Amino acid sequence: WRRVASLRPFRLPGGAAAAREPRRSALGLLHAAFGEEAFAMTDLPPVAAFSPGDRKVLKAVLDRGVNAPLTSSIGRLFDAFASLCTLRQQASYEGQAAAELEAHAGPTGRPAGRYAFPIRDSGHDACPWVMDWLPTLTAAIDDLRGGAGPDTVSAALHDGLAAAIVDVARLIGEPRVVLTGGCFQNVRLTETTVLALRSAGFTPIWHERIPPNDGGLAFGQAVWAGWTQVIGESSCA
Repeated sequence: WRRVASLRPFRLPGGAAAAREPRRSALGLLHAAFGEEAFAMTDLPPVAAFSPGDRKVLKAVLDRGVNAPLTSSIGRLFDAFASLCTLRQQASYEGQAAAELEAHAGPTGRPAGRYAFPIRDSGHDACPWVMDWLPTLTAAIDDLRGGAGPDTVSAALHDGLAAAIVDVARLIGEPRVVLTGGCFQNVRLTETTVLALRSAGFTPIWHERIPPNDGGLAFGQAVWAGWTQVIGESSCA
């Protein structure tokens, strides 16, 4: 296999701490989009959630890229949007913010606008395309500042991401598309993507009995270990 597309990467200030603090993912996203200006956007919940002193420290962390690894995780993107929507700035468990954002998206197929994730050339052969979240971020900020609620933003985010997955599938040209990874624990995203792929003429394949996250990885590793043991025993025989 080869990696052909990913989300446009952004930095996570504090690294693993971002999984417990969605506001960190949001701040990293805003910094990637707006640079120094992001720290003056105190009308936005994730920026206001940090004290001036903390913002100064985190700005230095992000500017230097120290203890601020790059991520292209959809889970962290959803965390960032949950923070922007004032749903959660700190989480009690991993995935809490993203799950709360999903709950606000409403049912699959509900008429709504969708945000844009244009597919751009990454400039790297190892992963030729990126799904650019910048137009989505700026549109969401405009909507929130205009009085839109989490339901509107979450629905547009889910629908826009599903459309971007279809766009990538068209670029690749494979008729079958497998949906896997932790982000597809999100039922709203999975259902919307399946419908969008089918409408575009693709055959989507998704998890039904084995989970798409770490549980699925563990199962696959166990199957592979068992298979290699069988092969080894057969070879010895």
